[in-house]
Amino acid sequence: MEHSPKKVGLFMKRLLNPVFPVVIFLVFLGIATGLRYGLIQQYTGQIEANLKNEARIMAHNLEWEFTVHADAIRRMAKRLATDPRISESVWREDARSYLDDFRVYQAVEWIDRDFFVQWLEPASTNEGVKGFNSAFNKQRREALEAAVETGNHDISGVIDLEQGGQGIVIYAPVGTGAENNGLIAGVFRMETLARQLMAAREPAMFQIQILSKGTPVYTLSDFENTTRLMSYTEPVNIPTLDWQLTLQPSPEWIDKQRSPWPRWTFITLVFVGLLTSLSALLLQLILRRNKDLLTARKKLDEEITQRKTIQQDLVRLESTDVLTGLPNRRFFMEDLAHSLHIANRQGRQVALVMLDLDRFQTLNDSLGHQFGDELLAQVATRLDQLSDEGITVAYSGGDEFMICQQNVEDIDDVIYLLGLIKHCFEAPFLIQDEAHGVTATLGVAVFPQSGLDSDILLRNADIALYRAKEQGRNTYQFYTEGMQEREVMRLELEKDLSQALAHNEFVLHYQPQVNLTSGKVNSVEALIRWQHPRRGLLSPVEFIPLAEESGRITDIGQWVVMAACRQLAAWKGTRFENLRVAINLSGRELDDDNLVDRIRNALDKEGIPANRLEVELTEEIFIQNIEHNLGQLSRLHELGIKLAIDDFGVGYSSLAYLRDFPVDLLKIDRSFIRDVNERHDDAVITRAIINLAHNLGLHVIAEGVETPGQLEFLKGQGCDLIQGYLISRAIPPADLEKSLASGTFEKLAASSGL
Repeated sequence: MEHSPKKVGLFMKRLLNPVFPVVIFLVFLGIATGLRYGLIQQYTGQIEANLKNEARIMAHNLEWEFTVHADAIRRMAKRLATDPRISESVWREDARSYLDDFRVYQAVEWIDRDFFVQWLEPASTNEGVKGFNSAFNKQRREALEAAVETGNHDISGVIDLEQGGQGIVIYAPVGTGAENNGLIAGVFRMETLARQLMAAREPAMFQIQILSKGTPVYTLSDFENTTRLMSYTEPVNIPTLDWQLTLQPSPEWIDKQRSPWPRWTFITLVFVGLLTSLSALLLQLILRRNKDLLTARKKLDEEITQRKTIQQDLVRLESTDVLTGLPNRRFFMEDLAHSLHIANRQGRQVALVMLDLDRFQTLNDSLGHQFGDELLAQVATRLDQLSDEGITVAYSGGDEFMICQQNVEDIDDVIYLLGLIKHCFEAPFLIQDEAHGVTATLGVAVFPQSGLDSDILLRNADIALYRAKEQGRNTYQFYTEGMQEREVMRLELEKDLSQALAHNEFVLHYQPQVNLTSGKVNSVEALIRWQHPRRGLLSPVEFIPLAEESGRITDIGQWVVMAACRQLAAWKGTRFENLRVAINLSGRELDDDNLVDRIRNALDKEGIPANRLEVELTEEIFIQNIEHNLGQLSRLHELGIKLAIDDFGVGYSSLAYLRDFPVDLLKIDRSFIRDVNERHDDAVITRAIINLAHNLGLHVIAEGVETPGQLEFLKGQGCDLIQGYLISRAIPPADLEKSLASGTFEKLAASSGL
């Protein structure tokens, strides 16, 4: 390709641009400077390493010196302990031998038991020391007494010597305990010690500083103007002393350690830069053009990145729940469908776990939505800790969470995950400065056994969750064959439940309660039944959980109150007009502020005295929202209605609420009565409940009595009332009236041993 002379001239002009060599030179200058700096740092590091080594050697020598001196003093003390009758002249001769051998001691002393210096050598240079009290303060006295007691030597640390100057004294006890004959002390000056450390070093090369617990206690320096840019501190391992040795080099020593290589390297590179800058004009042009291209590319990449970030944020907002920060249901279901597709192709299993918080609706209604939101956020935080490449946690809505586990090898993998989930709920949740224990119920469906697509798998996991709730909550349930049919039946039953009140399909059956003192039936418990048009008579177990879940329990509770009052009105003027009827209240009914007014209106409408109506509540209901419940129950009690605690002993049994709530009657749970004749612990618990109730002025009724042996035990313990299959099941009012009229219940009770 040919170029015009004009273009060639323009190219040459750019190539010979005089600025370019300057740039090249500056680059080389920078490289030279950086390399010089790096080499200086490298050699500085080597110098610091040498200084560190010097400090370690000196510290080691100091440790060794102290060990040698301490051993020497101990040997001298041992000889005196072996021969305590040694004369002062002989001792002085021995001390002079030590002074001549070591040549570092200022003096060698013998100190009596009272810590006063008696003998010392040499005496001429230590005038005034004899009679000196070595225990001159509390700290020294305690240290010397400890040395005498243990037999270990003691080192004084740096002190002001009586002879003048600073020094250290090593004390070795002459015998221990009662056999102690004072101490041998070796005194040497700090300057002598430091000079000995410097003996093998070049003169005027280092400053030595000895620190005790980080505080300087002695400094030796043969030069001035020490550099503060370099020093090293090494700990000194001497018993009873917390010493460090700091070594600072002189400028002369540092200069001897330095190398000329950084300087020569710098000069060489600067020279090479000068030579190279003249031949780099073409490179300048290429670099400038490349720079322009890179700038344009960078701007383009930044714009693309910004667009991608905006798109990702939009996707994240669409797929994330704002309250919990977890993926929402829409994102989870899309991800689940993708995971099932991959699992189907690879022949793997996938587990879907549906999690429902137990009693969340009750907590949310009683403590407020702000409490509920905070609880959901804290639960989400704990569950999110389980998330990894194979586990996805999402928030479904309400009080439900969804968890997907990929790459499941066998059922043990799923059970292990369920254990981790349960562990998330072991610690209480701190909300609004109060700790709340919360549990969760889990339903599990596994691909492909429990469903081949995400919708079916989700439906079956939800069915398993409902079955787990039926088992008592705070548990888990895997989906199995047959659950689908039961779920269809449940849904049909729930649909029929909405029409049951309108079609008057509910009836009350009554179970008699026998007074163990008189043998008479003075009260009955009203138990609801559903006369289903197709399925026949249904027990409460089959529809009450549905009513609580759907919120219809309040309407059903109102019907029970009205039906019980109507029955009491029907018994007016008959032989049954003195019967008292007990009805059960749910937690939702108790939460209703209009409950007391409705019961009062029902009693007034039928003209029934309030003392003929009894209200039963479980322990768990009592302790929920205590302040509100106390007000409700107090108002009921003021009307004259009797209050009973049902299923006592299996919940939150507490003397506190028995004392504070206006309770009249305790019902012992059937689980204690069933094996009361076989299990000692059940008998003990039952006896304790009866005694507790009587001591508090309460009556006791035992439910679930089915055998004469149970009756005999309860009668022997002073139980007031019983009810159960031994006397009668819950029966329609007509059958109840017939049995009461014929004395059937009293006869059954008498034949059973009453």
